[in-house]
Amino acid sequence: MEHQFIRTEMLLGSQALARLQASHVAVFGLGGVGGWCAEALCRSGVGELTLVDQDTISLSNLNRQDAALHSTLGMEKAQATVLRLRDINPHCILHPMAARYEAEHRDEFFQVRYDYLVDAIDLVSCKLDLIETAHRLGIPCISALGTGNKVDAQQLRISDISRTEGCPLARVVRRELRKRNIVRHPVVFSPELPRSAQDGDEAPPPGRRSIPASAMWVPAAAGLLLAQAVILVLSEGGTAAEPAR
Repeated sequence: MEHQFIRTEMLLGSQALARLQASHVAVFGLGGVGGWCAEALCRSGVGELTLVDQDTISLSNLNRQDAALHSTLGMEKAQATVLRLRDINPHCILHPMAARYEAEHRDEFFQVRYDYLVDAIDLVSCKLDLIETAHRLGIPCISALGTGNKVDAQQLRISDISRTEGCPLARVVRRELRKRNIVRHPVVFSPELPRSAQDGDEAPPPGRRSIPASAMWVPAAAGLLLAQAVILVLSEGGTAAEPAR
């Protein structure tokens, strides 16, 4: 019988699709990376999604973010993403959280059990705490590293944090995770060296010194790779992403 996910089922199998539909994934950060990841998870049949982002949609988001439309300007990203995903799959259970993940309030985000966590957070301190919390709780988690100021999506890859290179954010995250006795962690990263971006008029949000330049294809490709890792692990009944070697 034809249904919405028939092409996915043809590729992965009926049991894999059933596993996806029974899975709950949390996506932290719904910008140019996390938003496309969330959409790919929804389109692939993941049955329940928690969507976390404190920001609202601004004019400069229109060049790369999936939920950014003129009709959604000023809307919370979590709510705008829910509206879009509900139109894609009305049967997906969606939990928007218009909040920033941070250590002081981490318990608020773990009132339920997740099958996988996607870290598309920009702030390093928040990213590190989420990764550490995921490892402590035994929840599979994959992180996106730097995509700003980059133009070559072909260099993106799924790897382990221990095998990253050329990415300033990867260097910081790798060092700080080692301090926390975490040496293995799956990530999506690119070894492409960031370009020097021209100064813009947009003010950086709290906690950031500057705003990176960004076009659509690099962060979107990173988001799709995050989704690929999660979908393949969940559909095969695994517990962690297998990084590329």
